[in-house]
Amino acid sequence: MLSTRALGLAPALRQATNHVLKTAIRSSIIKRSVQTQSLKPEDGTTILNTQRLQRPSSPHFTIYEPQLTWIGSIFNRVTGVGLGFLLYGFSLAYLVAPGTFDSTHVIEFVGGLPDVFKYAGKFILALPFTFHSWNGIRHLLWDSGKFLTVKGAYSTGYAVLGATAISTIVLMFQ
Repeated sequence: MLSTRALGLAPALRQATNHVLKTAIRSSIIKRSVQTQSLKPEDGTTILNTQRLQRPSSPHFTIYEPQLTWIGSIFNRVTGVGLGFLLYGFSLAYLVAPGTFDSTHVIEFVGGLPDVFKYAGKFILALPFTFHSWNGIRHLLWDSGKFLTVKGAYSTGYAVLGATAISTIVLMFQ
């Protein structure tokens, strides 16, 4: 039978035994007095909320410089949701009241508006439509493997902004 000395484990066993003994002696001599009190469940929630208020918040938008890439991404999502709500809202309105929301009544209503409201309405509709369309083409280019560098992303981002501005103005004055 092999002994611990032959395997070279004697120093390690001595050290582990000393550590266990020191810990046992320390825990038997040093006692911490902990006072507990019963709390109602809502008191625990209050304590937790006050602790959460004292925690530092992680940095987010306040430390980052706005970049064209993430602003464009956010605006693309917002315009997509807005255009979707407009499409589904008009479709549901047409289903509910087809006599009121048919093209004849819509054209008569818009025709009776002052020019300022017509141009403002065209701008409000054209801007998200053109941006979402041009940005969709940009994403199709990315899907084909083109303009995937940082320089390419910024150049296509500025191209989308320029094309959006020009096409919005063209659609607004038609």
